[in-house]
Parts: sequence; C-alpha cells; structure tokens
Amino acid sequence: MPHRAHRPRKRFGQNFLHDPGIIRRIVAAIAPAAGDHLVEIGPGQGAITGPLLASGARLDLIELDRDLATALRTRWPDQPGLRILQADALRTDLCGLAGDDQPLRVVGNLPYNISTPLVFHLLEQLHCIRDIHVMLQREVVERMAAAPGSRDYGRLSVMVQYHCRVEPLFHIGPGAFRPQPRVESAFVRLRPHPVPPVTVTDPACLARVLRTAFSHRRKTLRNALRGLLDEDRIRRAGIDPGARPETLDLAAFAALAEAIDTQRP
Repeated sequence: MPHRAHRPRKRFGQNFLHDPGIIRRIVAAIAPAAGDHLVEIGPGQGAITGPLLASGARLDLIELDRDLATALRTRWPDQPGLRILQADALRTDLCGLAGDDQPLRVVGNLPYNISTPLVFHLLEQLHCIRDIHVMLQREVVERMAAAPGSRDYGRLSVMVQYHCRVEPLFHIGPGAFRPQPRVESAFVRLRPHPVPPVTVTDPACLARVLRTAFSHRRKTLRNALRGLLDEDRIRRAGIDPGARPETLDLAAFAALAEAIDTQRP
C-alpha cells in the first residue's frame, strides 16, 4: 500500500526538517552514544530519529500528533530500546521516563508555538536531565543567551542562565523545513550548572521577582516591584531602586529574591 503523505498541521506548529546537511550537524552536536538515554520531543517524521537509534542509545519519542506517532511505530516496529509515546510534552513527566536510570539527554525540534512554555517545563525537571539540544526560533535562542541591557534580555534569559550554561550552536534557514517557516531557526545546547552561579535560597522567589519585574520592564524597580519589595529593601539589597529590570544581571535578581525571602515572617 503506498504511504499517504502527512499534511503538516498548523495547530501543532509542524515544520518538518528534511535538509541532510543540517540533520548531520544536529546529530554531530548531540553526539549520541550507546548507553545514553535520549528523549526526543516532536520527532515528526523521524528525520533525526534514525541516526539517534543507529548510535545504540535508548530513545523515548514524545509525539503529540496521533497520525505521526502511528507512522513512527510502523516505521520502527519492535525496535529494541525505542519507546514511542503519543503525548503532550508540556504535560509529560520526563523524570518518570528516566526512572532511577542515568540522566536524560533531551533533544528535538520544539514546536515554535509552545517553545517558551516548553523550555520552562524542561527547567523544572533539570534534576534528571544531563543536557538539552533543541531547535527553536532564532529569536528565542537569542533571548535565552542575551546579556543585561540588550533588547532581547528578559525573564527567559535570567531563568535559563540561572539553571544552565547556554551555548547557541548554529542558525538554520527556513529552506531546511517543509513547509518553510516564516522565521529563522537556531540550534542550542543547554548544560545544567552543577552548582548554580548565584545563591538563591528559594528559586520560587526568583521566579516571582522576574515575573513581576519583566511584566513592567519599562518601569523602575521601585514601581515594578511595588507589593513585593519597598524602596528601602531594594536599596539594602544593593540595588538602585531607580534602575530598570532589563539592566540588572543575574546576581542582582538573586539579591532581590533573597530580600523577599528574608522579609518573610
């Protein structure tokens, strides 16, 4: 029976990688090895799945599209070391896949329509993740790697850099995909820090400061953080209350988070 072509679904943000040169560069950057436990998010039509399996690594695929999951099972029936989950990556407990085994290596072409929430979901599970190699919209990767004071710097930058070393690897043009997206893509490596670069007693406080500050990024801290910290506590944390959020580095945000934590009854 002839194989029926899959029509990419816009609601799932589907853009399928087909460029052999880019596929080789991605697999080389991941450098999968026998004994690795890989999780591929959004395998689509399996462009990098085959080379990953050829390495001898164990591989879990998480594919939301039921038709694609079925096609992947048909392509690799009873493949040793392969599990295919028809599931939403945003709701998947990755650490449950790891069990008590070695840390996971997460890879994939993340759907651009949910890329930022998916990155935050991965950050919440870093205790069972060795590294992350993912393709994202170029703009998102630039935000993840941005320095204080730059146009791209924001909540995503600080949260990712608190948890991981960010290594943008290479850009990928629209022609590498079918259908062609309207944006440039980039491939990035995230390596969780063995020890966080700054001290934060309660990471939830850091997340709260960032969420509040960057929802009012054009305001000064004394106004943006009103309700969390008063001007005096901001100053005692060593931060200028007249500064704007996008000018603060990770250490400054950590100091603000500690100021919130110490003012609790």
